[in-house]
Amino acid sequence: METRAQTRFVSLAPRKVQLVVDQIRGKGVEEALNILKFVPKRSAAIVTKTLRSAVANAENTQSVDVDRLYVKRIAVDEGGMRKGFMPRAMGRGARIRKRLSHITVVVDERG
Repeated sequence: METRAQTRFVSLAPRKVQLVVDQIRGKGVEEALNILKFVPKRSAAIVTKTLRSAVANAENTQSVDVDRLYVKRIAVDEGGMRKGFMPRAMGRGARIRKRLSHITVVVDERG
């Protein structure tokens, strides 16, 4: 029985989060957490928190063995943009687009 957790409106670009997510897709939960511990990216901490939340959801809602869980599906979607302007030379303004992400983690019991 699969269980999911979602983190929405993360203030990181989806392309940057995708680099971290690709490393743990299909791995066991313990192995994925060990990999994330040593990834030197800001998004690794957020993905770790979401993965731990999915494991806790599985533990509390279904009777599953936590040691047999693996990352069944993990996705990063675009979550919109914060828009603004930055002053530039000669009274102009340059558009600033801060991209946001939605991270979804689905864990399931192997076997």
